[in-house]
Amino acid sequence: MVRTARGLLVAAALAALALVPAPAGAAAPRVASAQASVPSALSNRLPLERLVFSHPVRASALAPLVLTPALPTAWRQIAPDAVQAVATEALAPGVTYRVPTPTGVSCTTRCTFTGVRDTSVPVATDLVWEDQLLAQLGYLPVTFTPAAPQATPSAAVAGAFTWAYPTLPAALRAQWSVGSDNVVLQGALMAFQLASGLPTTGQADPTTWADLVQAANAGTRDPGPYDYVYVSMALPETLTLYVAGHAAFHTLVNTGISVSPTAPGTYPVYLRYLTQTMSGTNPDGSHYSDPGIPDVSYFHGGDALHGFIRASYGFPQSLGCVEMPFAAAKAVYPHTPIGTLVTVAS
Repeated sequence: MVRTARGLLVAAALAALALVPAPAGAAAPRVASAQASVPSALSNRLPLERLVFSHPVRASALAPLVLTPALPTAWRQIAPDAVQAVATEALAPGVTYRVPTPTGVSCTTRCTFTGVRDTSVPVATDLVWEDQLLAQLGYLPVTFTPAAPQATPSAAVAGAFTWAYPTLPAALRAQWSVGSDNVVLQGALMAFQLASGLPTTGQADPTTWADLVQAANAGTRDPGPYDYVYVSMALPETLTLYVAGHAAFHTLVNTGISVSPTAPGTYPVYLRYLTQTMSGTNPDGSHYSDPGIPDVSYFHGGDALHGFIRASYGFPQSLGCVEMPFAAAKAVYPHTPIGTLVTVAS
């Protein structure tokens, strides 16, 4: 098997097929070599397989392509000597299918494939569909309006995405676009996984897809509002908490000093503690251990939002975390479940 420049896995062997003598009085089978190609990843928008024969073959004479796991398929004629198989039902997201790839065909009234081998091909993540489902369920800061009625609420259809919260900082809006793998989508998926009792990987595995489809069909929306945290490192340093698109809380904070800065960017909260002992190494090599640090939400490596007692706030003092007064941390913590996005703006 070799990979073409278009990313197709091409069956390299074009085997010469032996002609089996037909029974007396029956027409001899007509044999042909076949070149089979399948995409490197399956999609509902692409054929499952294409066959190019050494002489014309009718699609109607071919038995349906049998995939594992089972999936209904049909052949379509695309040229006198070429056919392609398409799925007649939606592919199961996150699944790897075994696709038979023949090297030949033997035809009388019907055609039988010969020299068949299986090719394992994963289903490509349909990011537009993922956007649609998470928008419908309220996990994205966008709404989705279908262009036509859906057979079921989870059906992938064309439609329009609209930014739901114009008052959110432009830094967040700039990081989301339809059909792209971005941090806004990752955070939304992690929030859905948390609400569904799944591992919060931010990856659309088969179990997550199945739960997404089930939730869409049941109309099980995000139980909470869309929360977002914006940290400005412009002096005085501040944190603004947005709840459902509105600035709901504002406080002075401290970010990392120059030798241990807080990393600018947007990140999803991935780990939380009501209270924690924080320990590590200071820039001068000495060690620290601070017990009882409250309301901790990690968003990037060892960087976290949390409470910390300082004489003053509003300028760099930490080793990378975003520190705030205890009362402020207590107000922010309920709005930073796993998947909540935190932007640190330089």
